[in-house]
Amino acid sequence: MALADPDLSDSTAFITGTTRGIGKRLALALADRGCNIVSTGKTTDDDDSDLEGSIEQTAREVRDRGAEALALELDLRDEARVEAVVEEAIDHFGEVDIVINNASAIQLANIADLPANRFDLLTDVNVRGTHLVAHAFADHLAEQDGAWLLSNSPPVTTDRSPGKAPYAWSKLGMSFITLSLAEELAGDAVGCNTFWPVTTIDTRATRYFGLGTEDDWRTPEVVSDAVLEILARDPSECTGNSFYDEDLLREAGVTDFSAYNLTDGDPTPMSARLFDPEFEREA
Repeated sequence: MALADPDLSDSTAFITGTTRGIGKRLALALADRGCNIVSTGKTTDDDDSDLEGSIEQTAREVRDRGAEALALELDLRDEARVEAVVEEAIDHFGEVDIVINNASAIQLANIADLPANRFDLLTDVNVRGTHLVAHAFADHLAEQDGAWLLSNSPPVTTDRSPGKAPYAWSKLGMSFITLSLAEELAGDAVGCNTFWPVTTIDTRATRYFGLGTEDDWRTPEVVSDAVLEILARDPSECTGNSFYDEDLLREAGVTDFSAYNLTDGDPTPMSARLFDPEFEREA
C-alpha cells in the first residue's frame, strides 16, 4: 500500500470550516505536504463559547508544520463577507489553487418537524454558501495552472430521503453546484469533484446528534487521506466526479481500514446509506 503524498509546497488552499473535525484535519494534512492554508470559520480565539478549537488555533498548528496560514472569520451566509475574505486570501497569497467547501450545517429532521428558519439555515450555509464560494473563486481558479474545487458532499443518487429530507436536499445541492461547475470550467483544467465518507466520521456534530455509536465511526484521517488521493491526480483529467473515501483508498491499495476505526470491527456504511439506502460496499 502506498498512499498518495503529493508535493503541495507551491499551493495554497482555502478551506471552509477548519476549526475542528474534518475541516481541521484537511488543513493539517495539506500543511504537512507544504500547502499554505486559509483557515476559515465562525469560531475565533475571542469566541466565549464552550466550543473547542478556533480558526486561529488551526492556523497556529499549520504554521507549526512549516506552512504559512491566514485565519479569516467567515459566516457563509454573508455574501459580502465571503467576497471580502476571498479577495483578502488572494491578495495575501497571490493565488489560491485549492478550494474546499467543507463547512456545512446539519439538522436531521422530518419535514413536519423542521421549522422554516432551520430549513433556511441548511440551505443558506450548504447550498448557497457553496455557490457563493464557487462564484467568488471561479474566475481566479480558471486562471491558475491546474486548480481544484472540492466539496464535502455526497453523490447524487437519490430523489428522496425520508426523515432527513431538508438536510439531504442541502447536501445534494452542494454536489449539484460542484459538478455543474466542472462542466463550466472544463476548458480551464480546474478539477471540480465531491468527496464523501462511506461511514460516519467522529466529529462534534456526529456526537451531538447521536449519529450511531463509536462502533459506527471512523476518524477524520480517512477523509483527508482520500482527499490527498484526489490532489495527487491531474485536475484536467479528474473532474466531474463524486468520490467515496473507501473507493479512493482501495484504488491506492488499502485493504485494511482498521487504522481509521474508533473500535474493533467494520463500521456500517451509515453515511453512504443516508443518501443511497441500497448502498453496498465493493466486494
